[in-house]
Amino acid sequence: MRYLGKALVALATVAMAGGAIAGRPADAPAATSPAETAKAFGARENIQQISLSPSGDKVAMLMPTPGRGMTLYVVNLTTDAPPKPIMKSSGDIDQLRDCRWSTDTRLICSISLTDNEGTVRLGYSRTIALNDDGSKAKVLSARTSSMALGITQDGGSLVDWGADGTGSVLMTHFYVPEYSTGTHAAETRSGLGVDLVDTTTLSRKAIEQPRENVVAYISDGQGVVRMMGIQSTDGNGYDGNRISYSYRQPNSRDWKPFGTVRLNGNVYSGFVPEAVDRELNVAYGFESTDGRAALYSVSLDGSMTKKLVMSRPDVDMDSLISVGRRDRVVGASYVTDRREVMFFDPALKALQASLAKALPGHIITFIDASADENKLLLFAGSDNDPGRYYLFDKKTRSLSEILAARSELAGMPLSTVKAITYKAADGTTIPAYLTLPAGSDGKNLPAIVMPHGGPAARDEWGFDWLSQFFAARGYAVIQPEFRGSAGYGDQWYNKNGYQGWRTAMSDINDAGHWMVKSGIADPQKLAIVGWSYGGYAALQTSVVDPDLYKAIVAVAPVTDLDTLRDEARAYSYYPQRDAQIGHGPWVVEGSPARNASRIKAPVLLFHGDRDTNVGIGESRLMAGKLKSAGAKVELVEYKGLDHQLDDDVARAGMLAKADAFLRASMGMAP
Repeated sequence: MRYLGKALVALATVAMAGGAIAGRPADAPAATSPAETAKAFGARENIQQISLSPSGDKVAMLMPTPGRGMTLYVVNLTTDAPPKPIMKSSGDIDQLRDCRWSTDTRLICSISLTDNEGTVRLGYSRTIALNDDGSKAKVLSARTSSMALGITQDGGSLVDWGADGTGSVLMTHFYVPEYSTGTHAAETRSGLGVDLVDTTTLSRKAIEQPRENVVAYISDGQGVVRMMGIQSTDGNGYDGNRISYSYRQPNSRDWKPFGTVRLNGNVYSGFVPEAVDRELNVAYGFESTDGRAALYSVSLDGSMTKKLVMSRPDVDMDSLISVGRRDRVVGASYVTDRREVMFFDPALKALQASLAKALPGHIITFIDASADENKLLLFAGSDNDPGRYYLFDKKTRSLSEILAARSELAGMPLSTVKAITYKAADGTTIPAYLTLPAGSDGKNLPAIVMPHGGPAARDEWGFDWLSQFFAARGYAVIQPEFRGSAGYGDQWYNKNGYQGWRTAMSDINDAGHWMVKSGIADPQKLAIVGWSYGGYAALQTSVVDPDLYKAIVAVAPVTDLDTLRDEARAYSYYPQRDAQIGHGPWVVEGSPARNASRIKAPVLLFHGDRDTNVGIGESRLMAGKLKSAGAKVELVEYKGLDHQLDDDVARAGMLAKADAFLRASMGMAP
């Protein structure tokens, strides 16, 4: 392995400095004090997003600046020129999110923005284009008129690159009707369409006329839109529970019916198309078979022939693998104990086998490719390796390292993660991941049960900055895949973690009991820590079993199910949230804020005041209820941060405070 010239040595220094050009050397010593450890683990990854130019000679990278900002760097991999910062965002109300190459010298970037509309916090996006030296920046999003009858939140998203290869892009365009003032020039169209936009001249041409309630356009990777999804609406303007898909045969502009997907909460039933393969003339997508998601293909020649491509008897197939600028579908992925990939493409299957030998014990992910696919951008990481980015050259068969994902952790002992199982109270075998402090004997340790968020989510084997931090501070950590988790099929999902909260909480608490019975956890030093739904679980498990945990840390938690429902009333997805939570006695019984008097352990809450996933009012409600019940509670609020608390300083402070709180609550030395 080697660095690609002096430019990337300089880039490593940039990463170590948290985005500043001048910084500490790349061989900085590992953190030792609790504060230094919290700072190292709380730092955001050096690369938030990366893209390879069509030639494969340059990379564009979004790298965090100290705090919550972001900087776009461009690096020429063939020269010794230093990395060039060409654009920054503050992270306050604006943030760079995604930058890709339209040509070898021009980039398109998405910028997200937040604003308040009365009591509702709204998100906006805009797309811009700029040269790779930062010059000639222009807005690609369609201009809005002061006469518009509504606001345009969606500034357009990438559908495909134009077929001409000259830097044009297919992007969505949300049309808003305008006031008519006696002129025929007022816009009367509404809905989502697709424009072909030249990223240099900004000339635009409508490729797909806008249609009401369109939620998806799928292209063939060659600049041709082949599928469209339209979601039903109810009488109040909310999203309905059906998405009807249409398709086109090759060289035709006529839409033909494809199929309908039904939604129950956030669960889909029916074939959900995700990609079109132009050469095979099929749509790839997922559909449940025998209670588990499987990958199918459906012919787009008019016959609608459906074929099973991949399935597993134990877990869901959950994602397509694509490569290159044309997002060529080459395989699919699933998770058992670890994430696995099954390739259609024989050459990539052989390449992955070779790379696995070069990087043993690592999960390898294809990130991007040059236009000819001779150069591949890869990421490889493991449980105790935060990962590194590499460039693989097919012609020379060389693998070159670009940059480590978390240079702040260089030299720090990290823990291995082991897939284990334990028995639930009803005898069901529950999978989980166990992380023990590096070098420990794994006995009589302070321990943490850490349920994942979602609830329609799951943990995976790999590097987890939160669990690794606590392991570095001496805690054993178990992450249970409780019933209600995604990835294990319909029966395991058990409606969801809200309506099926009793089973989910029982499984999570059984993870704590197993830690004690196995001798790993000191029963007087067992805590629970969770984020989002995991924060909800941290609180609700303590309602169910008040004596099990000696301390509770909840980050951005759901605390009242009716409040979570009400937070969605101003948004179009309200019916899905309403169906997810449902109506019944479980709503009151499963809301920790309504049962705060049962919680005995001290509670520490963290929440950002710009959280649009779970409003900060839920933590304020919980803190108030706990105080009224005479419990010990503290709420830490972060101004200007959202659900992810995506800020180095905030995360470092959160880790340090959570660690100190747990130690004080459980009678441990600082």
